[in-house]
This record gives sequence, C-alpha cells and structure tokens, in this order.
Amino acid sequence: MTPVESGPVESGPGESGPGENGPVENGPGETASGERHSGVTLSIGFGTDRGLRRELNEDSFIAADPLFSVADGMGGHEAGEVASRECISVLSTQSFLSAGSREATASDLQQALRQADARIREISNARAGTTVTGVVLVEERGVPYWLVFNVGDSRTYRLSQGKLSQVSVDHSEVQEMVDNGLISAEEALTHPRRHVVTRALGAGSDTEPDFWLVPVEEGDRMLVCSDGLSGELGDSAIHRVLGTLRHPQDAVDALIQAALRSGGRDNITVLVVDANNVSGGVGEDTLSNEESAPSAEENTLPRMLAAEETPSRQPLEPAREDVLEGIPEAVRNPATSSPEASTPPSAPSAAEHHTPADPLHQENHG
Repeated sequence: MTPVESGPVESGPGESGPGENGPVENGPGETASGERHSGVTLSIGFGTDRGLRRELNEDSFIAADPLFSVADGMGGHEAGEVASRECISVLSTQSFLSAGSREATASDLQQALRQADARIREISNARAGTTVTGVVLVEERGVPYWLVFNVGDSRTYRLSQGKLSQVSVDHSEVQEMVDNGLISAEEALTHPRRHVVTRALGAGSDTEPDFWLVPVEEGDRMLVCSDGLSGELGDSAIHRVLGTLRHPQDAVDALIQAALRSGGRDNITVLVVDANNVSGGVGEDTLSNEESAPSAEENTLPRMLAAEETPSRQPLEPAREDVLEGIPEAVRNPATSSPEASTPPSAPSAAEHHTPADPLHQENHG
C-alpha cells in the first residue's frame, strides 16, 4: 500500500457509503516554537462504517498528527451526530493540537473537552451527548509519549511488543459492576445495562476525562475505536488482526469487516496509528505475537436516560475467532502481493448511525 502525503483527516457524520478509509504517513517535523522534535514516524489507517442496523452514522473522528480521536454520538435522529461532530470540531481548532505539534498537556486537553461539553449543551439544549477517546503524540524533554484520554466507552488500545492492552477504562455501569465484583467480564457482555455510560460530554453531570501518559516504544500500534467495534469483537479477535496485518489500513479494513460479519449492530469507526523510528528505530516487532489479550467490556447509554429506555439490542454474540476468514490473501500476506496500491480514497466522512426509533442514547452512540 502506498501512503498518501501527510495531511489532516477530519470526519463528521455524513451520507457517504460504508468503509471509507485511507492511509496517511507522517514524518518528523518541528514544534510550534520551531524546535525540532523527535524523529518518530507515524503511519495511519482509518475507516468508518454505518453498520448493518443503523440508519445514520453518529460517529465522528479526526486523524491528524498529533491528534487521533473518535467521538460516538448519542441522542437519536440527528442529535448524536451533531454532538460528536461538535466535539471533534472543538478539538481540531485547538492551537496546541496544530499539525506536528508535540506540546499538548493533559490540562490543555481537559480545557478543550470542557469547551466541547459546553458547546454541545448549548446547541442541543442538553438533549444529546457523545463519548470521546483518543491519543495525542506529545514529548517531554525530547522523549515521545502517548497522551491517551477518554470520556465514555469508546476505547483506546495499545499493541506493544506483541502484547495488546486496553489503555482507556470504560465509563459504564457494567464496568463499575465488574470492578466491584458484582458480575464477571463475561456476564457484562450480555448484561441488560451494558448500554449505559456513566460519563459523556453534553449529557449528565460527570464529564471529566481520564488521562494516561505512556512512553512510545518502537513498533507501537495504537487502536482508537467506537464501541461498534469492541461491542462485536473480543480483545483476542482484535489482537489477532492487529498482530497479523502489517499495514495499518489493512488492519482497519479487516477489523471493520470482521465487526460487520459479527453483526454490525452499531456504527463502526477505527483508527490505527503505528509509531516507528523511535530512538533510532531499535526495538521489537509489534506484530506476529500470539500472546492473548485482556478481555474487553462493552456498550453504552447515558445513565440518566437508561431508566426511560428499553434496550433494543439482542444479546451480543461471542467474539469470533475466525475474523481473518474471508480477508483476501493479498491483505493477510502483503509480502506476496504487488507493492503497488490504488490511490486511497479521499478523506472519509463518517457513515451513518442510529435508527430514528432508537432511544436518545441507545447502544452507545455511534
């Protein structure tokens, strides 16, 4: 696959077809102050799909160095897509997140997310909300870090030296039950409250984000996704795809197709970001390690709305272990295919989302 020239990719909800995507590659550059930052090279894949059950796509995302983020709107009809779009729009206009910057801090992001929360409440009269998760590439004294942030139950994962870990922690009722020993992780997959989120921007009283600062290691692969992916595939299935397909865009495409084959009951948005040339490029290969991944939790819905709504989803199917079946050989084994690739499509706009009949926050938004 031939990467396109570096450039921002921002997507809001739209009318485009499923599976829009495209690769991006970013090289080292300068900070806003003109200082040369580390030589970390990023390779990026992204895609979004309306899914098989939703009439609209309420997911929005941005993939523009240094920011890679997914917002999953909730509210039904057009409310959710407005909320997710406004969240991404506010983030994209922050000066500390300008192209190639490495100067963002958790405090900066916290203020930006508060602005997004206020903006969503203003334009929706507090009738819509969105989750948001993502990662920002930052530097401290010339050392690169992943600054991960999260509100809600969209997720950020890290595949590093063959091990997959969920960096973000879901803000959901079932996650709280699991943490308190009331139910098991397996029971959470089909629990009737799995759709209920306990934090969201624009809805409810708790909107504060969580943050994690993780050193970047050679070969790191970051996955940012809406629960349309994690609600259909278990961590072991996600790990298998991420650890097998070398090109980030191939991994994105395969994950979306696997989620569709598993039911596609929600909007699916996936970003994959690879880091190379860290500390001169010395490090272990992230791919092709078969260690098992930790188990995942699931879905969403603003807590305050849950009492008024009846979950419409069927119980989630077990995560499929045959997710690579049906993926073309040329994708599974790029070394055997032609090195040439077709020109990637233009920047995607999010596919579509909930059906009009869905409750305001049924199914975790996008």
